[in-house]
Amino acid sequence: MKPVFALVVLFLLGGQAQRLQDVPPQDRAAIQAIITAQIEAFKKDDAVRAFSFASPGIRQVFQTPERFIDMVRTGYAQIYRPLKVEFGPASRSLGTLQQIRQVVNLVGLDGKKAVAYYLMERQADGSWKIAGVQLELIPDDQTI
Repeated sequence: MKPVFALVVLFLLGGQAQRLQDVPPQDRAAIQAIITAQIEAFKKDDAVRAFSFASPGIRQVFQTPERFIDMVRTGYAQIYRPLKVEFGPASRSLGTLQQIRQVVNLVGLDGKKAVAYYLMERQADGSWKIAGVQLELIPDDQTI
């Protein structure tokens, strides 16, 4: 039973590795440009511009640019004011061509490291919007 399980895991991991190559370069570039532009808006406290990169679902939840930037300021310091931003791999979400997960390695002004997992959502007009971010803080003794 264990060897079969291991083969299934290897098959799934192989499929996930294929998904990393599955993201076309033009989509990867567009997604990274959106994330970069939003981070630049945060750095300037431009709530309206930062909010413009959010998906309709995120916009509905927060309703105003001010509420949105307040949430980022208090809960996502490494994104709000990063010292360093480095893009990692991008992969498709299982079962859809309309969502991509982009990994971003960050260091905040306080020196704290984090990995941000951006969920990007393709809109009806073909553009990409940020549909969510999960932030994982990295212990000081680990590298990203």
